[in-house]
Amino acid sequence: MAPAKIGFDNEEYLKAQTKAILERVSKFDDKLYLEFGGKLLFDYHASRVLPGFDPNVKIRLFQKLKDKADVILCIYAGDIERRKIRADFGITYDVDSLKLIDDLKSWGIEIAAVVITRFDNQPAAKIFKNKLERRGVKVYTHKFTKGYPTDVDTIVSDEGYGVNEHIKTKKPLVIVTAPGPGSGKLATCLSQLYHDYRKGKKSGYAKFETFPIWNIPLKHPVNAAYEAATADLGDFNQVDPFHLKAYNETVINYNRDIEVFPVLKRILEKITGDEAMYKSPTDMGVNRAGFGIIDDIAVCEAAKQEIIRRYFRYSCEYILGLVEKETVDRVEALMKEVNIRPEDRSVVIPAQKAAKEAEKSKKGNEGIFCGAAIELKSGVIVTGKNFPLMHATSSLILNAIKVLSDLPDKIHLLSPSVIESIGNLRKDISGQKSVSLDLEEALIALSISATTNPTAKMCMDKLKELSGCEVHITHIPTPGDEAGLRRLGINLTTEPNFSTNSLFAS
Repeated sequence: MAPAKIGFDNEEYLKAQTKAILERVSKFDDKLYLEFGGKLLFDYHASRVLPGFDPNVKIRLFQKLKDKADVILCIYAGDIERRKIRADFGITYDVDSLKLIDDLKSWGIEIAAVVITRFDNQPAAKIFKNKLERRGVKVYTHKFTKGYPTDVDTIVSDEGYGVNEHIKTKKPLVIVTAPGPGSGKLATCLSQLYHDYRKGKKSGYAKFETFPIWNIPLKHPVNAAYEAATADLGDFNQVDPFHLKAYNETVINYNRDIEVFPVLKRILEKITGDEAMYKSPTDMGVNRAGFGIIDDIAVCEAAKQEIIRRYFRYSCEYILGLVEKETVDRVEALMKEVNIRPEDRSVVIPAQKAAKEAEKSKKGNEGIFCGAAIELKSGVIVTGKNFPLMHATSSLILNAIKVLSDLPDKIHLLSPSVIESIGNLRKDISGQKSVSLDLEEALIALSISATTNPTAKMCMDKLKELSGCEVHITHIPTPGDEAGLRRLGINLTTEPNFSTNSLFAS
């Protein structure tokens, strides 16, 4: 691919975002509870749709504000119990929460407390609570709010928010974050607000959410990419009707914020006695991401590519039973809206051609012929296909680093006897029929070869140049392939085909 055009200016964003948050803090006498939507760290969705966006720019923002800010981390007990996965890391929400606490600490930011929301003594949630407390982390548990969402008189009472223990914080800005959506951030903010006002403290609430971007058009590809990213939740963007009525200004929000606003407004009015705090859900927000966009053409193209990635991801999740067909249909409709097709992803057709070449050679694994393609940062596209000793993904990555090292294709980085030996070891230990190496195994074999083979060492040093490259494979990757690609920092799409006829291996 040609060098990516920069479409986003982090410094302009930081300047505008810091100013907006501090202005909002100044409006309240005591504290501002800032509900933080999206990912605080490693926001790879934002970095993909806004080329140039630093995935950690938001933590840089809060590092600047750390003398004024406490952080509360929410996690829904049900997500712990059913081991909900954060897709970009492949780890569960509870593990991601532990990682987030450590990551924040490495940036010099300490967590004030963890709140387990909708807690009902779920066994896994109790274990998680014990683990944190025994490591010195303050943990609160909040139950489901009685009367929510419509019985405002019960919600804003000792039977509702009053049941929750007040979380102790010291600083004027309280950032309420979570590993993912539906974690109870809003309820935690409002519960805190309720307790503060009962004590005579006039605190406030605001929301910080990167997407959708309120000051770009409704059908802008960046906002469409947000709809694609949340297609499994059924979210969609809308013109904010409350803002239009109050200010005669067209701004963009999303359905859930708009739908819940009348109830949220009544709850805020009941808690604070102030009818004029907010006139629209957009009023509640402090996001300034739109002010960081410096090249609209670049972000439009990047966002279109992200929609295609989401299409492939949901197509695979559908055949795995993780989402319904309606989710795939929503993304297909979005692709039609912005006039793109799956084949507009540059690595799709080369991967499909590689699979056909594998089939012609009759060297596929168990009769399944897989192809893979990667677009290097130079724009060169490299392909790989499976054969009895190696997965398509493994051959792809080895081919790619050979190209980066200017080595001819006929040079073998791994001896066939070594590949077969590793495959046989796995076969003997686990009883698997295949000796074909997945990517993780191939990378281990490469690292071993690099200790005695200078050519392998030279190629291994090129692996870091694959970070951020685009890869497409014609079959759903095995766990070893997926883990290896994630470790290399590659943007992966796959077609909804299984790489084996075995139901157990699938």
